[in-house]
Amino acid sequence: MKYYIGVDGGGTKTAFALFDENKNVVAQNETEGSNHENLEGAIPQAAGIIAGGINGLLEKASLKFDDISGILMGLAGIDHPYQHDEMQVELGKLGITGARIYNDGFIVIKAGVGAGAGIGYNCGTGTCCNCLDNDGNMLQIGGFDVLSGDKGNGHWVGAQAFRIMYDEICLGKGKSQITALMGEKAGIKDRDTLLGSLAILEDEEKGEEFLRMIIVSFFEAANNNDEEALKVIEEMAQRGADFICGHVNKMNFGDEINVVLSGSIHTKLPSQKYTERMAELAAQRTGRKFNFIKLNCAPVTGCINWLLED
Repeated sequence: MKYYIGVDGGGTKTAFALFDENKNVVAQNETEGSNHENLEGAIPQAAGIIAGGINGLLEKASLKFDDISGILMGLAGIDHPYQHDEMQVELGKLGITGARIYNDGFIVIKAGVGAGAGIGYNCGTGTCCNCLDNDGNMLQIGGFDVLSGDKGNGHWVGAQAFRIMYDEICLGKGKSQITALMGEKAGIKDRDTLLGSLAILEDEEKGEEFLRMIIVSFFEAANNNDEEALKVIEEMAQRGADFICGHVNKMNFGDEINVVLSGSIHTKLPSQKYTERMAELAAQRTGRKFNFIKLNCAPVTGCINWLLED
């Protein structure tokens, strides 16, 4: 029996899975995020997290590193060859050698469509849009925050929703249901309570939960046709279509293109108004048919699909 390891390294968590040659999951493991851009120790610290997760996986399965026939990693923050090379070196120091390493956006495609071409658009902690075309060529668009105009990830949506509340409460401008919803859920009703919530957002334990509350309120307002929320939905959809069409314009795809949507914004939240508008814009701009697929399995599944395909 042959065994393979897949690693999906994100900003908030890293998922590890040990597969057999029939794609059965033998063992799973999860650690803290391994995006080196979020870590004080950069790539060396990220490599330590990844090596620790792999060793924990092997221990669970009572296997040794030499028993593994292949390792494939999709890691957030691996955007350039020099980052790939440094990660390989740092993992090698920890005994993890021979791994195939890509940006995490590429394994999303393999998880969603298996073999063949496709585009993967991820909006979770961060944003990235990746593709594998009909010739096997790879391209990444986005992933550099404001430098690449990333929009639609959790932090961006949260910031837009907070700004809408700020405008209403502090400027007397643009009344929105988001403010009313956050008043009900979190007692935000005036300038003091709004600005006081910044301390909650900065809290390591409570911040993510509070941010999620803001984002959920944003989508609830949008789905109820809140004017201010819909302006942001349009901005998200336009930029998402920019990224998707960028791949179509530069790479080789047929008339029908699979687009895999991943990340919490796309898969865990009521964001259908936004994704439908993005799909409409992409089709209008390119004249192509798109199959938008909401990822319904763990992205790490893309690792084993890719390993066995090759």
